[in-house]
Amino acid sequence: MTAITASLTRIASTADGGRLLRVALRVDALASGVLGLAGLVAAPAIAELTGAPAPVLRGVGGFLVLFPIALLVLAARVAPPVAGSRAVVVVNVCWVLGSIAVALLASLTVLGTVLVLVQALGVALFADLQWLGIRRATA
Repeated sequence: MTAITASLTRIASTADGGRLLRVALRVDALASGVLGLAGLVAAPAIAELTGAPAPVLRGVGGFLVLFPIALLVLAARVAPPVAGSRAVVVVNVCWVLGSIAVALLASLTVLGTVLVLVQALGVALFADLQWLGIRRATA
C-alpha cells in the first residue's frame, strides 16, 4: 500500500508546466462539443432510443456546445488559471453526480441508462485528469 501511495504522490507531483491540464481541457472540450452538437441536431432520434425527452436533450446539447468555449479559453493559456480550472473540475463532478441521479431516477430505456452512465464515467475521467493536471501545474 505504501508503494502505491508513493507512486501516486510522485505522479501527482511531477511538474509539467500545465501541459496535462491543457490537454485534458482540450479533449474535454472536443468530447463535450461533439455530444452537444449531437444533442442539438439529433434530439428526436436520441430521445427515441434513450427515453430521454427531446427538449431536455436540446437543452443539454446547448450547454455542451457553449461549455467547450470556456474550456478552450482556459486551455489556450500557457498556464491555465487554477481557479477556472478548479471550477471546471467542480462542474464535471456535479455533472457526474447528476448523471448518476438521472440514471437511477429517470424513466430511460436500458440503452439510455447505459449511455448516461458511460458518459458519466468519461466525465469523471476528465475531472480526474484535470485535477491531476492542476496538481502538476502547481507543483
